[in-house]
Amino acid sequence: MSVQKAIFPGLIIGIVCLLVMTRILTGGAARVVTNTLPEVGKKLQTQAAECTISPAYPESIRQWCGEIERYARENGLDPNLISALMLQESAGQPDAYSKSGAVGLMQVMPRDGKAASFMCKNGPCFADRPSMQELFDPQYNIAFGTRMLAELIHKRGNLREALKAYGPMDVGYYYADLVIGIMNNHQ
Repeated sequence: MSVQKAIFPGLIIGIVCLLVMTRILTGGAARVVTNTLPEVGKKLQTQAAECTISPAYPESIRQWCGEIERYARENGLDPNLISALMLQESAGQPDAYSKSGAVGLMQVMPRDGKAASFMCKNGPCFADRPSMQELFDPQYNIAFGTRMLAELIHKRGNLREALKAYGPMDVGYYYADLVIGIMNNHQ
């Protein structure tokens, strides 16, 4: 008996066993995945239906819908305003870090890192701010940034002045008008 004749039946048996095992192993798994797909789809539809943020915002912003709506509501602000600010500041990236040292989704200046070197007449400008570590937490960042904007609106008297103070220095109303424009364009 030649080697080729001996290998051929073994090869056929091996392939058949492999196909049978693959069918057994993936058949059950495929049923589990198939059975969970409607549940996942239903959950996503429910979340999308509950989100009041304009569907014109990209998913990178809408993924934070729950947090945006919660903290906007707590601070008496429009969730679409917070979404516009977040889109401008970080494009929805929780690990965003600017060259000036601003951190996270809402690009808040922390008390440490690069921002620690910014001095005001009474000492470090951001001494009363959270740490970088705290601000890299998306929920904390949204909560703090939203509260900070609400306080600026109260202090400055209107949204445009508040956004001017929230944004980068020395750009006048450019930043404020940009964020307001984003919000208006995403209605």
